[in-house]
Amino acid sequence: MMKILLFLSIPITLAIVYFVRTKMQDKHKPYVLGSLWTLILLFGFLLFSSIYDEIKFDEVKNARYQVVIKNLKDIRDTQLAHRTVKGEFQNNWDTLVKFIEVDSFTITQRRDSSVIDKEMTKRYGGVKTYKDIVIVDTLGFVSVKDSLFGFDSRYQTMMYVPFSKSDDTKFELKTGYLNQNGIDIPVFEAQVKKKVILHDQSLNLVLKENQVQSVDGVNGSSLKIGSMNEVNTNGNWPKNYSKDK
Repeated sequence: MMKILLFLSIPITLAIVYFVRTKMQDKHKPYVLGSLWTLILLFGFLLFSSIYDEIKFDEVKNARYQVVIKNLKDIRDTQLAHRTVKGEFQNNWDTLVKFIEVDSFTITQRRDSSVIDKEMTKRYGGVKTYKDIVIVDTLGFVSVKDSLFGFDSRYQTMMYVPFSKSDDTKFELKTGYLNQNGIDIPVFEAQVKKKVILHDQSLNLVLKENQVQSVDGVNGSSLKIGSMNEVNTNGNWPKNYSKDK
């Protein structure tokens, strides 16, 4: 609305200038024209300020989203590891951190083999009959922490929302199951409202950001990864926000 008013004010002012120059008495023209040109300059400055504020807002927003997305990716990777080892996702942060520190992936090797099928051998009068089987060998174990984070301890703070007003603000974390074709499939979702990340920015610009519907933007009022409504472990941001993965 502000932009519309600013754009309209310029032609309106120019129309008034034309009226003054053609209809008004000469002795009044300098004062009125001076005031009108002052208004034109003022409106021009306000328009520039409005555009500049949006540019700065986008710079701040994009930089903060990049950092928040890194945390969400760590949460996603940890949840997927927990499902691999435990068979389900975890909705408790302390338990999730402990899992990273103490649990391990099992390294296995699958190989094809064959054994005598006793039932078929008996059915064919003692003629040896074989059946194919798959043997899974356990080769060893690797720490979840070493596999996902190496020597980096950032997993200990991945649940805290960067740039939030309070240092102890955490991502909202949910887990559950979706039934598909009679099978319960584990799902999870981690999210944070945009207004939490952008709490110190212009309220009007934050409200505008909440309404974004674009292939190049983060749609909706939250940054999130995973879903409680579908089997999906992706984030809701476009690829330009996560070029590293």
